[in-house]
Amino acid sequence: MLYPELFKSLEQVRWNMETDIPWDQFDASKLSDEQAQTIRMNAITEWSALPATEMFLRDNRGDSDFCAFMSVWFFEEQKHSLVLMEYLRRFRPDLVPTEAELHNVRFEFDPAPALETLMLHFCGEIRLNHWYRCASDWHTEPVIKQIYKIISQDEARHGGAYLRYMKKALVEVGDSARAAFAKIGVLMASARRTEKPLHPTNLHVSQALFPNDTVQSRLPDPEWLEHWLDSQIKFDSEWEKKVVDRILHNMSLLFERKFESVQELNRFRKEIIARLPAPAAA
Repeated sequence: MLYPELFKSLEQVRWNMETDIPWDQFDASKLSDEQAQTIRMNAITEWSALPATEMFLRDNRGDSDFCAFMSVWFFEEQKHSLVLMEYLRRFRPDLVPTEAELHNVRFEFDPAPALETLMLHFCGEIRLNHWYRCASDWHTEPVIKQIYKIISQDEARHGGAYLRYMKKALVEVGDSARAAFAKIGVLMASARRTEKPLHPTNLHVSQALFPNDTVQSRLPDPEWLEHWLDSQIKFDSEWEKKVVDRILHNMSLLFERKFESVQELNRFRKEIIARLPAPAAA
């Protein structure tokens, strides 16, 4: 089981909202209305860790080790929403999300293959780490800059924990896990070819609710994410390359084979599919 070790390692680096956030350094002159609104949207988006956890527990019912780890992941992810709301409560109370706005991003996701979902969220953690690092650079107010830096480090650690479970799956399941991870890796490393950002909160997850079945579509401003990335924090091609490089680097470590491009990873995916039994490949 990985849960006991992961719990211990994450416990050792856990930050305290009262003592590790420099609240006394707040500078109101360096926080614009535009910046404050983005913090509000991020706080609501982070609340979606709640339905994601419900999905993980449902779809991984046979894996008590991973489900136990969800207790740590859920706590830390929900804390991200909480610290952003605490920032607003202290300095822009007019923008604190309402309970109804938070509850609106809690809806049931359709069941999905557990290994593909694991890989999807692994890539999502990598992307969030870079989004929040970029956001920290964009913000000018010192307290929120530090908050984004801290939560970006959490996302990187969560990605590392997911990678541990992916390595475990390779041992237990073999090529079917390789095929699932490579498939989603190719998808998530090809984001520059899509119109919308590829992240779990921006993907359709409920056929019955379509098209209002992404987390982003249920925000007060459904178009916020693209505007935040393109026009505000300016998550450009250089930042996107960092995300792709990090995904490929981790896939190289996972599969013990060097991938310099998405095309190379896709060729590997095809190799794995070719040697799978027909039903598994399908």
